[in-house]
Amino acid sequence: MVEIPDSFSTELDGTSDELRQISTLADGLGRSLTNAFRSAVTDGKSLNSVLGDIALSFSNLVLKAALQPVGNLISSFVGNLFSGAGPSLGGVQAFAKGGVVASPTYFPLGGGTGLAGEAGPEAIMPLVRGADGSLGVAGAGGGAVTVNFNVTSPDARSFAASEAELSAMLLRAVRRGARAS
Repeated sequence: MVEIPDSFSTELDGTSDELRQISTLADGLGRSLTNAFRSAVTDGKSLNSVLGDIALSFSNLVLKAALQPVGNLISSFVGNLFSGAGPSLGGVQAFAKGGVVASPTYFPLGGGTGLAGEAGPEAIMPLVRGADGSLGVAGAGGGAVTVNFNVTSPDARSFAASEAELSAMLLRAVRRGARAS
């Protein structure tokens, strides 16, 4: 059995939506043409009048289809704006400690509107400024580290013999800690 990647399934879903929209537009155009010719026959309209009605109906359909994405964008932006205005207006999710945006989400930016999560999950990571002024991702931790060595030995001579091995283990632990910070 062949497994279909999620990205391909998403593309197929998008294509199906587009085909449904085209079908709806074609149905609307067909209805407009039928109504125009029906009114020409029943009301005795001239051919110029009928063709003008057809052109007007067609331009209305095209304009409606062209402006639908803009309407969706504005609707989504306004919804996100009000949900972010305060906890009483909608679900507010704070990302001060980081997080993941898993679906397309619009958010206000200083120069316009931003979009996150449009191509799958995206991480939000808090930034910190270092002592040298550099800006980077904040890391967790930074507290004291305790390293314990438990040595079991049958006598003092065996314990003294393991001193070099213990020193090497301690040095490795310190180096790992230095790399992680």
